[in-house]
Amino acid sequence: MVILFLLTIAAASYLIGSISSAILVGRIISGDDIRSHGSGNAGATNALRTYGKMAALYVTLGDCLKAAVCCVGAILFAKFTPLGVENTKLAIYAAGIGVALGHNFPIYFNFKGGKGILVSITALFFADWRIALAVTIISIAIMAIWKIVSLGSVLGAALFIVFAFIFKLDDTAYVVFTTLLALLAIYRHRANIVRLVKGTESKLTDKK
Repeated sequence: MVILFLLTIAAASYLIGSISSAILVGRIISGDDIRSHGSGNAGATNALRTYGKMAALYVTLGDCLKAAVCCVGAILFAKFTPLGVENTKLAIYAAGIGVALGHNFPIYFNFKGGKGILVSITALFFADWRIALAVTIISIAIMAIWKIVSLGSVLGAALFIVFAFIFKLDDTAYVVFTTLLALLAIYRHRANIVRLVKGTESKLTDKK
């Protein structure tokens, strides 16, 4: 029964996650598809380079909001169904995985979406805000110093795995949840990693 409820949460979160803020903002602003510009990624960084700061802000808010809606919905679902409050953490984990998969592989947009950093970090804040805050600060510092968003994103994802094993090793469900989200994010950045190694990755200071 618990597994069925968790799968229901994951499926609902996947559908919500499939609502791509970047694609919708691009269509509203210029009537085109953000995936035909720049890196081809449906995310805030490409929105910044393609449409400007306000568009990137809308995309950021939209991505964080849909992840928060999924996590809050999961908490309420656990509270008011037989799943029970004792399984609230598992409900959040199911929502986090679902919304990240929806964002990365949106059913409404031919399964070609973003890289899931903002939705993942939002879900991870619901899972454990202390670790999420520490990793976010470190990632932002890396981005600010080197002006490369993907570098901060990839290293941040790796740090989540490291911190999970250091501070939450006794919480198997959290470790598995964090590791899955982090590995998914790293996988989605595989092309960026190649460019980072070659020294050809774009910086925030680069023009469109």
